[in-house]
Amino acid sequence: MFPKKLHKKLEERKANNALRQLGTQCNLVDFSSNDYLGFSKSKTIFNSTHEFLIGHNITHNGATGSRLLSGNHSLFNIIETLLSNFHNSESALIFNSGYDANVGFFSSIPQRGDIILYDEYIHASIRDGIKLSNAKAYKFKHNNLEDLGSHLERGLEHSPETNIYIVTESVFSMDGDSPDLKGIVQLCKKHHTFLIIDEAHAVGVFGERGAGLVQHLKLEKNIFARIITFGKAIGTHGAVIIGSESLKQYLVNFSRSFIYTTALPPHTLSNIHSAYHELIITKNREQLHKNMAHFKNEIIKNGLQNYFIESHSAIHSCIISGNDTVKRIAQKFQELGFNIKPILSPTVPKEQERLRFCLHAFNSEGDISDVLKLLATFVHI
Repeated sequence: MFPKKLHKKLEERKANNALRQLGTQCNLVDFSSNDYLGFSKSKTIFNSTHEFLIGHNITHNGATGSRLLSGNHSLFNIIETLLSNFHNSESALIFNSGYDANVGFFSSIPQRGDIILYDEYIHASIRDGIKLSNAKAYKFKHNNLEDLGSHLERGLEHSPETNIYIVTESVFSMDGDSPDLKGIVQLCKKHHTFLIIDEAHAVGVFGERGAGLVQHLKLEKNIFARIITFGKAIGTHGAVIIGSESLKQYLVNFSRSFIYTTALPPHTLSNIHSAYHELIITKNREQLHKNMAHFKNEIIKNGLQNYFIESHSAIHSCIISGNDTVKRIAQKFQELGFNIKPILSPTVPKEQERLRFCLHAFNSEGDISDVLKLLATFVHI
């Protein structure tokens, strides 16, 4: 037995060629993962993680409970202090994942009578958190300061007790573009609002020592909260919310995704510690930026400018309308040895389906040149 309503939704996905399925790991050339610096496969980080645990006489496999019960291992204080110092903030609070951090933050911080203004392309985990909030929420046009300003003007007509929260990403996961963060900060100052920035795809890639775009622009003192995930350039698992000590105290008391879940195990915490120390000394970020520049040059060389969304990040999206078409081209790439994933509607809007190229420090210039030459033959047919 399976509910008819659910069966119908699955059949609709199949009819639109949009049914998601779990794949298997492969040995293809990686233009798909978020492992921008190659940290997930780093033997140096693997070995230092083990040495750190042994050096601290830690042999536990699990956390044994939530952090408010039995799971607040001594490593949490060490790692959170490291993170707050690295990211130039008062405090840091580790969550089990970026999804947990976003849902926990947005479901607990904005209160009834408050307003949330969010970029229309904001990540699904933030949208889910907003749905659990008692605040009113309105989207503004993607990276559009004028539209955001109009929403702010309307928001000021509410009660003086209304807090307005603005949320955006420093690098958007599907388009790879960035907002005018300095402009948004000025708007927030003008209207006395609270700014939240998701830095998932910026930390490790941008800024001195990979600290992210916010610190690169020296804006950290103007941000109410930064959400940083460790599953992208950091190459491990978990997330952290960076902000004031009062913010941390509030989340410990009211964020349900923090309170009611088993804490991360010591091995993951040690892995985060090792990855951040590697982040300080690595040369991989320089190589990544060389590859990003080479990719953009090859786009021009192959006459593909009109297909790509403008991006200065490690994410480059080639718009190819239609689930059938973009899946067929992705399959051709995979048959030729390149792991490139199609992004289908409804994940992105209809007619905005795309091939999403993620660049890494370990991609060779030859592979970058070859993959774009192939793309030119596929789309120019």
